[in-house]
Amino acid sequence: MARFIFITGGVVSSLGKGLMAASLAALLQARGYRVRIRKFDPYLNVDPGTMSPYQHGEVYVTDDGAETDLDLGHYERFTGVPSRQSDNITSGRIYQQIIARERRGDYLGATVQVIPHVTDAIKEFAQAETDDLDFVLCEIGGTVGDIESLPFIEAIRQLRNDLGRGNSVSIHVTLVPYIAAAGELKTKPTQHSVRELAALGVQPDVLVCRCEQPLPESDRAKIALFCNVPKSAVIPALDAKSIYAVPVQYHNEGLDDAVLNAFGIMPGSAPDLSRWTNIMDRLTNPEGEVTIGVVGKYVGLQDAYKSLNEALVHGGIANKVKVNVEWIDAELFEANDADIAARLEPMHAILVPGAFGERGAEGKIASVRFARERDIPYFGICFGMQMACVEGARDLAGIADASSTEFGPTDEPVVGMITEWMNAGGLEKREAGGDLGGTMRLGAYPAKLDGNSVVSTIYGGSDISERHRHRYEVNTAYRERLEQGGLVFSGMSPDGMLPEIVERPDHPWFVGVQFHPELKSKPFDPHPLFASFIAAAVRQSRLV
Repeated sequence: MARFIFITGGVVSSLGKGLMAASLAALLQARGYRVRIRKFDPYLNVDPGTMSPYQHGEVYVTDDGAETDLDLGHYERFTGVPSRQSDNITSGRIYQQIIARERRGDYLGATVQVIPHVTDAIKEFAQAETDDLDFVLCEIGGTVGDIESLPFIEAIRQLRNDLGRGNSVSIHVTLVPYIAAAGELKTKPTQHSVRELAALGVQPDVLVCRCEQPLPESDRAKIALFCNVPKSAVIPALDAKSIYAVPVQYHNEGLDDAVLNAFGIMPGSAPDLSRWTNIMDRLTNPEGEVTIGVVGKYVGLQDAYKSLNEALVHGGIANKVKVNVEWIDAELFEANDADIAARLEPMHAILVPGAFGERGAEGKIASVRFARERDIPYFGICFGMQMACVEGARDLAGIADASSTEFGPTDEPVVGMITEWMNAGGLEKREAGGDLGGTMRLGAYPAKLDGNSVVSTIYGGSDISERHRHRYEVNTAYRERLEQGGLVFSGMSPDGMLPEIVERPDHPWFVGVQFHPELKSKPFDPHPLFASFIAAAVRQSRLV
């Protein structure tokens, strides 16, 4: 039977519950336990797929096609355990399922209520597919005291009773602010937050205290006294140099020991954290550095490209170099061509990531042109691949009006909406005017690589599987003319219908992919495309 760890947050949001959950899971995994992490999101969206990146950060996509919270990316990167549809639930999805059941008559005429129907659905989600696990970590989004999260806290209270006290532990992540004028850390917000949670029926077993200054032993003792936990279960959490330093930092503060003790489990020998110390050694002692220009649409919020940023770091780890990322708004290049050279000339490589909509598209096309003409390594991901094809069509294939139907009607649809494709379950269809949510080509799909291509050498084989999230595809009707212009279609879907990868063999490094390789990259297992891209940037840095 799996043991459950429930993680809540208090005082303020953005305290790092997701990173704490991922780090704790990595520590338990290093001790030999089988783990899985789940995220409960209180908002009413069915999933984050239709939310603006400025509202919610990136949408993380799983192999089975779920659009999920970005914290699931942390979970995968830290544990290597692939996330699933069943690892992320929102209030919207729960209510959607309950209303559907009510409409079918499944409740046999009963009055449908938050208790027991909503809380039962939350408990059912938490316990699904957990038979082969030792620990299930459940992170509750939001902050204790929010109206939206009350059903989740109540479900935790009930589930702790259902499981038995020895089979669940509550961790509360809270803030201990430093008041500069007084020169003191203040524990009162933590006391109030724990009191709020306890009033809802959940007494924390472990407190993780985010603070900017070291937490004195006297303050740890004070928190333990007023919050009814052992002093050893008050864990300081100071800012780290890198998110990949967090697992070792939490271990040094005793987090994994405190959790195991709360379960009544003897911690035993220390976990093997050698791979984390190796990662930090590469990050803190690089043998060089490169600068990557990311020409994007949502550069005002880096969480919009969280997995991408981390994958670039992983590429740096693979090459023992520091990766500096310059976030550049694509719209800057749409008014003045002089800005392009001024901003991109210093870059050792250029990357255009995924996006939706026309805004900034011409700036991205200009970036592709600059990288191609100046022989600067170029990596186009999803939308970035599509813009590479539009640029190739306009400038080398003589198709001056080449465009995408995403931007409106066009006589030269080099990129267009695909209305049907094959997946593991058979033929999938979508309508141009249908709902936006969940109607994209989502999740892992296989691809076949040309055996003589650059990408087959990078991957070390011709059969790959990568995660997708897009509505538009490069139109294969233009393949012959694009290839005559030097843009080779080196990866296709197994049926040969959908382009997956394009490349320019005569360029130092020019690859566009329809999928999102950043979603599968990990610090201890960097994605081969990012490792190769950063290696190309290193070579470029020696030329300038």
